[in-house]
Amino acid sequence: MKERIVPIAFAACCVPAIWLGVQALTVGFGADPIAVVLNDLGYITFVLLALTLACTPAQIVFKWSWPIRIRKLLGDFCFFYACLHLLTYVGLDQGFDVHDIVKDVLKHKFIMLGMLTWLMLLPLAITSTKGWQKRLGFRRWKRLHRLVYVAGGTASFHFLLRFKTPRVETLLWMAVMAVLLLTRVIETARRRVLQS
Repeated sequence: MKERIVPIAFAACCVPAIWLGVQALTVGFGADPIAVVLNDLGYITFVLLALTLACTPAQIVFKWSWPIRIRKLLGDFCFFYACLHLLTYVGLDQGFDVHDIVKDVLKHKFIMLGMLTWLMLLPLAITSTKGWQKRLGFRRWKRLHRLVYVAGGTASFHFLLRFKTPRVETLLWMAVMAVLLLTRVIETARRRVLQS
């Protein structure tokens, strides 16, 4: 089972993209397809970000090794879906019109937070390899990758401000994200107390 966890996780991460593709070719996305695709891709990205952040607490609390084995994979897929989410917005929704995009970003706080989240995920995706870890040195690399917790916070507010009445599952995942971020803060504080 341990040997299969990575391919199983990979297949599971591919399912949303396949499902969206099948939906596009068959039943479609209703009266406002761009909004539906945007929302679905954003939701998938948020869930994968939460699952990525859950890997370390799961290892610490339950003494499981497999979450760490799939953490990078989940992070990579999170960025993949974040890129699809962004491309859907700038391409299909805004037609690659830079003026309209800038205007929209400045007008809507949730879009600004979404852009900020993507910009934080970008260097994490680029430097996610062992080669980059060696180039930066483990301490600097680890410090950089703590940005993922900030990204978790901005992604949560992006979702919260996006909908006047958020879906129940969205609120549940936001609660999960809040618990994960709080767990990280407590763990960091505990380590500092032990080191002092």
